[in-house]
Amino acid sequence: MSTRVLATKLFAPLRRPDLVARPRIVEQLDATVEAHHRLTLVSAPAGFGKTTALGDWLARLDRRHPGIRVAWLSLDEDDNDPTRFLTHLVAAFAGMGLDVGPEALDSPGVGVPDALTVLVNDVARAADEAPGTQWVQVLDDYHVIGSSEVHEAVTFLLAHGPAQLHLMLATRSDPPLPLARLRSRGQLTEVRAADLRLTRSEAGDFLHHVMGLDLTTADVAALEERTEGWVAGLQLAGLSLKGTDERSEVAGFIDAFTGSNRFVIDYLADEVLARQPGEVRDFLLRTAVLDRLTGSLCDAVTGRSDAARTLEGLERDNLFVVPLDAQRSWYRYHHLFADVLEARLLAEHPDEVPDLHRRASAWYATHDLPIQAVRHAVAAEDFGRAAHLMEEALPDLRRARQDGLLLTWMQSLPEPVVRRSPVLSIWSAWSRLMTGDLDSMEAWLRAAEVALAAGAADPTLAREWADTEDLRTAPATISIYRASVAQARGDVAGTVHHAQQALDLAAPDDHLIRGQGGAFLGLAAWAAGDVAEALETFGAAVGSLHAAGNLVDELDTTIVLADLWVALGRPGRARELFEQGLQRATADGKPYPRAAADLHVGLAELDRELDELADARHHLETARVLARRASITENRHRWFVAMAEVRTAAGHRDEVGSLLDEAEALYRRGFYPEIRPIPAVRARLAIAAGDLASAAAWADSADVRVDDDPDYLREYEHLTLVRLLLAEHRRAPRGDPAGRRGTPVADALRLLDRLHVAAAEAGRVGSLIEISVLQAFAHDVRGDEPRALAALRQSWALAPEPDSQVRLYLDLGEPMLDLLRRAVTVREPPLPRRLAERLPGPAAPGTGDPRQHALADPLSQRELDVLRLLDSELTGPDIARRLFVSLNTLRTHTKRIFTKLDVNSRAAAVRRAHQLGLL
Repeated sequence: MSTRVLATKLFAPLRRPDLVARPRIVEQLDATVEAHHRLTLVSAPAGFGKTTALGDWLARLDRRHPGIRVAWLSLDEDDNDPTRFLTHLVAAFAGMGLDVGPEALDSPGVGVPDALTVLVNDVARAADEAPGTQWVQVLDDYHVIGSSEVHEAVTFLLAHGPAQLHLMLATRSDPPLPLARLRSRGQLTEVRAADLRLTRSEAGDFLHHVMGLDLTTADVAALEERTEGWVAGLQLAGLSLKGTDERSEVAGFIDAFTGSNRFVIDYLADEVLARQPGEVRDFLLRTAVLDRLTGSLCDAVTGRSDAARTLEGLERDNLFVVPLDAQRSWYRYHHLFADVLEARLLAEHPDEVPDLHRRASAWYATHDLPIQAVRHAVAAEDFGRAAHLMEEALPDLRRARQDGLLLTWMQSLPEPVVRRSPVLSIWSAWSRLMTGDLDSMEAWLRAAEVALAAGAADPTLAREWADTEDLRTAPATISIYRASVAQARGDVAGTVHHAQQALDLAAPDDHLIRGQGGAFLGLAAWAAGDVAEALETFGAAVGSLHAAGNLVDELDTTIVLADLWVALGRPGRARELFEQGLQRATADGKPYPRAAADLHVGLAELDRELDELADARHHLETARVLARRASITENRHRWFVAMAEVRTAAGHRDEVGSLLDEAEALYRRGFYPEIRPIPAVRARLAIAAGDLASAAAWADSADVRVDDDPDYLREYEHLTLVRLLLAEHRRAPRGDPAGRRGTPVADALRLLDRLHVAAAEAGRVGSLIEISVLQAFAHDVRGDEPRALAALRQSWALAPEPDSQVRLYLDLGEPMLDLLRRAVTVREPPLPRRLAERLPGPAAPGTGDPRQHALADPLSQRELDVLRLLDSELTGPDIARRLFVSLNTLRTHTKRIFTKLDVNSRAAAVRRAHQLGLL
C-alpha cells in the first residue's frame, strides 16, 4: 500500500491580505459544519473562486470554531489511482492529528477497501476519545477524478464515516456520488455558481482594491453584468485594463467584453500574454506542461537558472500562480490559465512539447517520483524510456496492489514497445487474466519468451531492460501463468506440467514462485478429485508463501484449504480455519479487511448449510462493508453466489437472478478449479424454487447427461441433473414415471452409483454424503422405502460431523422431510441433532433434546452456543468476537434466549438453564 506522499498536495492556499471579504460564503460554510452535514459540495465552473472561498473560510476558522480541525488535499490526474488517492488522504488526516493506522497501509497486500475500513474505524475511535471535536476534509479539484474506485471510496466515507467527519468537495461538475440520497436526508449543503458569483459591490471591491483599477460605477456594473460575477473573468479583465489610462480605451474594452467564456478566455489570454515581457511569456509557455512548479523542476524543463525568482515574481504580479506551501517552494498555475498556456504552447511551439516532457520525466525520475516520471515520458511519446521506468516501478506497485495504475500503464504503451520487454509482456498477459481474456494470454506469454530469447542473443537489447527481480524470475512466471490458463480450461495435466516447470526454474529462495507453483499442483490435484493429495500439496505451498512474507496471499489460501476440508466432509474443520484466519487478519493492530471479507463469506456459506440464515446474512453484510466489491479478484463472485443461496433458502427469490448475473460477470477462470459452475448453481436454486423449466434448459445447454463418465469437475453438474430428474419425476402425470425428459429414475440411480464409486475411490466424503442423500431420495420417490432408509443411514454414518449439514436435506423439500419423519417413526437411528431441531411437525419419539422438553420453543444450536458463553466471565464484546458476530447480532440471539427461557437478565437466563440441565 505504501507510496510516496507529495507534501505540497496537503497545503491549503494561503489567504491573500487584499482578498475581498465575502462573509455570506463564510457563514454558509460555517452553517454546514454546525449542522453536522455529511457533505458540502462547492460546485461551479472554472474560475468562480471555489478554492479561494474554501481557503478564506479555513483561514478564519480557528477564531470562530476552535473545536474544528481541517485537512486539505489538492487532487490531480494521478489521484485516479485509488492507492495514491488514499495514501494522500491518510496523510491529510494525519496532518490534523488523526492516527489512522499508517502501519496497516505499509503492510504487504493491503488495498484501498482495507485501508478505508481502517481509516473509518480509526476516525470513529478518535471521535469517541475526543467528544466535541469535528474533522473536516477538503478535497479540492475533485472534477479531475474519473475513477469509479475513487468515487466508491468517497461514497464509502460518506456512508460509514462517523458523524464528526465532514467532507467538502470543490469541483467543476457534480461528481457521481449519492447526492440525491444525501439531499433527501438533509445531509448535503450545496454551494453553487450562483452563491459564488461576486455581487456588484464585491466586484467593485475586487476591481478597485485587488486589481488596483480606477473604474466608474458604470464600468463596474457593466463588467459585473457581462461576467455574471465570474471571478476569473473579472481578473482577466482587470489584467487587460492595467496600464490603460485613456477613458476611451477603457470604455472600448468594456464594450467589446462580450461572448461566451471560451471566447473571453481566448481574448484575454492574448491580451495578458501579449503584455508580458518576452522572458516571462517564454517561461509561462514552456512550463505549461507541468501541473506543479518548483524552481529546480522549472529550470530543468526550461534550461534556465532563475525559475525560483521568476515564480516569486509571477505570484507578486497576481499572474494566476497559486503557492502550495508556506515557504513558496511549490506553485501551480490556475487551472484555467494553465489550459490556455498549454493551448498556446501547442499552437506556437508544437515541436518543443515532447522535449519539455522528456526533461520533466528525467527530473521526476532523479527525484524518485516514478509515477510522474512515467506520465511525462508517455506524454513525450518516449515509450522506450517509459517502458524502462515502468519495469523499475512494477515491483513496488505490485506489492502496493496498484492494479488500476498497472492496467493503465499497460494500455498506454504501443504494442511493439511492450513486446520488446519480457517483463511488460508478462504483465500484459496478467492484464488479460484480470479481464478474463484467456485467449490473448498465450500470445503475450509467447511474446515474453521471444523477447527473452532476443535479449540472450543481443546483449544490447537486454541492456534496455531494468535489472529487477521480475526480470530474473520471468521464465518461471511465464510457466505460472500457463498453469493458470491450463487450469481455467480444465486441463489438469497441463496445469501440473507448467506448475512443475515453474518449480524447476525457481531458485531455492524464490519463495513466491515456489508458493505459486506448489499451489497450482495442489489445485490440479483438487481438479482431478484427489482432495487428500490437494490438501497436503496446497498446505505445503502455503508454507512457501509464509516464507515469502506474503501474509495477504497466505490468508487468501484459507479459502482453498477450507473448501478442501468441506470436500472431505469436515465443514467443522473449515470453520476453524476461517475463524483462525479472521484472528490473524485482525491481530496486532494490522487488520487485513480485504482477506477478512472473504473469510466472512466462507463462514456465511457454512452457516447457510447449518440453516443459520440470520448468521449467514450477518457475515455477508460484514463482508460487503469490508470489501465494497473489491475482494480479491478470484473470490469476488462468491459473495453474490452465497447471498443468492441464502435468499433462496429463506424462501425469497427476488434478486436471486440478478445476484447470479453479477456473480457470472465477476467470475474469473484461471485461479481456482471450477468445482461449482455458476450456471449449475443457478439451475439448482431454480429446482429448489420449483422452476424446473429453467433447470431443464440449463441441462440441455450444458450437455450434461445421465450416461456421462464420472468427472470431478462435472460432479456438481451431474448431481444437479439428478435433482432435476427426481423433481421432474415427482411432477410428471401419473402413468408417465419417466418424467418430461423421458429418462427413468433408474438411470439417475445408475449415475449416482457410478459417482459413488468414483468418490469412494478418491476418499471424497463430502461427495459421498450428498450422493447417499440423493440415492435415498431417488429410492423413496420410486416407492422403495427400505433402500431409501438404508441410504439415509449411510449418509449419517459417513459424516464425521453429522450435525454440520442441514440444508443438504432441507433443500430437497417436503418429500425429503416426509422421508425423515418416516425414518423416525420406524425407529431408525436418531437423526443428527441439528436436523432433528429443524424437522417440521410434531416431535417424534426419540428425537430432540429431552432437556428442552420443558420449553415451548426449544433453543437452537446457535442459541445454545451463546448460552454457554453467557455462563462465563466474558463480556458481550468478548462473546461477539468469540462467535465472530456483531454486538447487534449477539443482542438478537440473547433476546431470543431470554424470551424462550422467560427471563429478563443474563444471570436469570444462566440460572434457568442450569435448572433445566442445559448447562
